[in-house]
Amino acid sequence: MYIDIGSTSKEETEAAGVRVGDPVVPDSRFAVMANGKTYLSKAFDNRVGCAVVIDVLRHFSAAGGNPNDLYGVQTVMEEVGLRGATTSGRAVDPDVAIIIESDIAGDVPGIRKEQSSTRLGGGPALSVFDARMIPNTKLRDLVIDTAAALDIPLQLSNMPGGATDGGAIHMNKIGVPTVVVGVPSRHIHSHGSIIHRDDYDNTVKLVAALVAKLDAATVAGLTE
Repeated sequence: MYIDIGSTSKEETEAAGVRVGDPVVPDSRFAVMANGKTYLSKAFDNRVGCAVVIDVLRHFSAAGGNPNDLYGVQTVMEEVGLRGATTSGRAVDPDVAIIIESDIAGDVPGIRKEQSSTRLGGGPALSVFDARMIPNTKLRDLVIDTAAALDIPLQLSNMPGGATDGGAIHMNKIGVPTVVVGVPSRHIHSHGSIIHRDDYDNTVKLVAALVAKLDAATVAGLTE
């Protein structure tokens, strides 16, 4: 890749203030796109997950709380070994973990449906497996049943070549029932990713409803 700044000589380039070794950073500003419901921004993977966690906590705060102890954790270094997930899992020692991700939307040119059927506007994406984790099946089914009861569209996804923080958290101590729910995003790991507002709102609604169902008996039943 080369960055064309419009100069025609080394002297013009230097006069523009560009030197060998200078970093190049894309100008990636947040924008609401043409239909008013798709948003463009850098790093939706995984800023969107952080936002969902915050809105779920706000939901329970406005509703007067929840009988469970809820921890909203924003991790670091997922891409280099799930390091933040490992240490936060030890700190919290959770009974159940819900990983909020940006899922890979495949409704773009060059991607076949069998490679990725997840699309913008199709609803939250539930991961059925990835390279480091298969979700707790009872918790997975609870997500599916909760979405159906609330008439929330739900997409099923998989990621055989990658993993999420769930890969570390589900192995904390003797094991933690874990599931991954994602907001579909086009062009993740680029400076211009795109999400759909309906997917975001439905993810918040689904996760809040799921948390509300996790009473002591339900949690105990996940590992029976």
